[in-house]
Order: sequence, then structure tokens, then C-alpha cells
Amino acid sequence: MLHLPMLRFGQPYKSLDVARVIHQRTREPIAEVSQANTGLIRRDLARQADARRTLAAIPAATLIAMARQASEHFMRDRLPLDPFAGIDQGPDDYVAQVSASTGMPYVMVRRNMQKIAGVLAEMDQVLAGLTRGLDLSLIDDGVGESGGRALSFFPRGSSLGVVLPNNSPGVHSLWTPATVLKMPLLLKPGSAEPWTPYRIAQAWLRAGCPPEAFGFYPADHAGGAEILRHCGRGMVFGDVTATDRWRNDPRIERHGPGFSKVMIGADEIDRWEQHLDVIVASILENGGRSCVNASGVWVPKHGRAIAEALAARLAAVAPRAADDPDAQIAPFVDPAVAERISALIDRDLAQHEPGQLRAIDVTAAHRGGTPRLASWDGSSYLLPTIVHCDREHPLANREFLFPFASVVDVPEEDLPSALGPSLVVTAITSNPDLVQRCLASPAIDRLNLGPIPTLRIGWDQPHEGNLFEHLYARRAIQRLA
Repeated sequence: MLHLPMLRFGQPYKSLDVARVIHQRTREPIAEVSQANTGLIRRDLARQADARRTLAAIPAATLIAMARQASEHFMRDRLPLDPFAGIDQGPDDYVAQVSASTGMPYVMVRRNMQKIAGVLAEMDQVLAGLTRGLDLSLIDDGVGESGGRALSFFPRGSSLGVVLPNNSPGVHSLWTPATVLKMPLLLKPGSAEPWTPYRIAQAWLRAGCPPEAFGFYPADHAGGAEILRHCGRGMVFGDVTATDRWRNDPRIERHGPGFSKVMIGADEIDRWEQHLDVIVASILENGGRSCVNASGVWVPKHGRAIAEALAARLAAVAPRAADDPDAQIAPFVDPAVAERISALIDRDLAQHEPGQLRAIDVTAAHRGGTPRLASWDGSSYLLPTIVHCDREHPLANREFLFPFASVVDVPEEDLPSALGPSLVVTAITSNPDLVQRCLASPAIDRLNLGPIPTLRIGWDQPHEGNLFEHLYARRAIQRLA
């Protein structure tokens, strides 16, 4: 059977302890993955400072050139997969393997692959956004000048530990700049999606990056926690339960549910039909699996009409074969998870307080009796769901790993404060007062002014947090002339 080793600072290592990656439809094992226990992780982390020194010795300009080469290798080349058996992985193999273990259709895997490759290829622009245009020789030398002022930055730690998810390969583009920022990576992959971080590491190694830059440690939850506890800085992806345990640790950047939204102002609400394509794309693209997918549409009026129009569009989406280029939704790896989510939505739909707008699954009528939880070709799907409710209802601010959104009625004077924390808000309005309230809101992480889908990311600006500021701190410095 295919075996993925761990990478101990770039060196393949085959463990006797393995976990199996399962085909989401057939439930047959498709690979074994070496598992790292906490003792091994702890021993290897004692070497992180040495790995940092190796990477720090390489000029940033050289690492940017390597990133461009890594982009080509990631997209086009056969790269090592099971070195102990001499098995390589081509791009088509990668797409098929990610799809098999996660359920994501080929077309979506390829789009995510292009996103990662794009970040690697345009790393200079990405870093210009993260550093706000700093000359990267500042991290080569630790000190320099900008605008006639002396500047100095120092690393906050010797490595970046990352606990990764299974939901979508595109999220891996968030940590890829760390290598150019001279920070060794210690990656704990998701149990169903080890393929992407492993292939990214192999692309960097093919481009000439030193092996010490990459640790790949498949592990259980305890192993992931060990990485985060002992790395200088960390990132964790997951649901609220997984990320909240690190809430009070400033070393750890948390990436949980996004609660992203489309908001329409009173000046544009009577033209809502012109913006329907943007709203549908925000909800549906990438199978609704991303934290930047819209899970809410907040409007001052016409809420029911908008919900009906969205439901009519989304009810036409049906399961398709993994290799169908028109596939728009993905099955759940674990059918029990799909069952629990659907039951949770039904439970909340039944909740109703006096004076509160009853929540309605508007898509139910448009599906012609087809239940939300659907079985097709041996896989479990949740069909796109649009709910109409008011802001007090439990479903007004919920997020699930499929195309789900609540259309919420709220007076414009309560926007954007009523939205709550939101990773992305697409604000469709030209009202200067509402725009200023959005700009002043600390609850909006990323703001799209105008009809821009929530999934459209400009990589020249920080997306969720700022990786440069997470890894480096500025110090005051003075020098005699």
C-alpha cells in the first residue's frame, strides 16, 4: 500500500505507527501515513533553532526565486510521494488523491491548486502586502532604513507550527509565505488531507530549499498540541472547539469559522436582483467549504424575496461525479457528520420565540420534496440550503461545511454592528455613512466595498491576520552617525 512518511526537517522517516487514509466513497484504505508520537515531536523540536539558522542564512531574494520555481514544480512536476517504494506523484495523481480522501470534485481541487501555485509565483507581491512594502533585506540583516528612518525587526520564535484542516486545499496558501520569511515549518496535516502540505514541501525541496525548512508530522490531537506548545509561533485551523482552547495564547493564530457575509445597503436594496450572481457565488463556490464563503445575507428589506430567488438558483445544484467539470458540491467524508448537521439545522428551524420571525428553510419547497440530506453514488451530501430569519434567531449567524446561508432582515441603522465578528463582509452600498461605519468596525476582518464575491482574495493584502507581524516584531533602534 502507498505510504506517506513523515518529514523530520526534510528527511523522510517511516514509522511503525501508521494511520490509514480512507476513500470517502468506497471506505477502502488508499494510503498509510506514518504517525509521529509526542516524544518524537518533542525531540525534533529541540532542533528548531538550528533549522532557523540554516534558513536565515539564505537571502530573501533567493527564497522568492525558489518560490517561483516551487510554483512550477507544484503545478506540473512528478514529485516524491513514497520515497521508500520509489513512488512519485504527478499533478493528476494529486488531484485524484485529494478528491478520493476529501470528496472534493476534481474541478475544485484544481482551482485550489492554482490558488496555491499563484501565491508561490507571486510571492513578492504577497510579501509586499504583508510587510506593507518593506525592503526584505531588513529580515536578511535585521536592520535597515525606510524613508530615512532606521528600522529593525526580529523573529518572535524559531519555527512556525501549523495544525492543518481537511476542508479545502486552498487554506494552505496562508502559511506558504513563512518559508520566504525564513521560518521553518512544522506541519501537522489533517487526517484526510495529507497530500497538499506534503506536495508543497516537496515542491520547495525540488526548488533547492534546504530540508531543514520543513517538518511534516502526521499525528493525533495530542501531537498537534505538542507542536503548538513548543514552536515559537503557531497557527491552528478547525472548528470553534479546536481553536478556542488557544484563545488566550498570543503565540497562536486561530483560523476557525469565518461567519462571512454579504450586506446590502438601503441605497442598493431595490436593485438586489442585479447582485444575485455575486451572492450566489459567495455562497456556492468551492462547495461552500471555505471560511470566506458567505453564510449570511443581511438586508434592510426584501429578505423573503431574496431568499426565494437564492433558493431557486441553489436548488438546481445536484451531486455529480467527482470528475464532472460541472460539479459544484462535495460529499461529506463522514456520513454521520452530514446527518448531525442536518439534524441541527432542523432542530433550530423548530425554535421560535414570541415576536420573532420564524426561520424557514426556503429551499425545501424548491427541491420538490428532495430532502436536504441526500445519498448519491454511495456518498452523503447536504444540498444547498437557504434560510430566512431575523437576527435574533439561532440560525442567523451559523456556518456549516456546505452551501448554507441565512437571509437576515435588519434595519440599516443597525449595520454593520449587528453582523457580529465576520472574516469577510461584502458591503454593497455607496452610502458614505454606512461605508464609514464598516471601515470603523473592529469586527470586520476583510472588507469588500461593492459587489465583490466574498471568496475573491487579493493576496497583496493580509487575508486573516498578518503572517509577517505574527512571525516578526519591530524593535526600536538608534545608531550614532
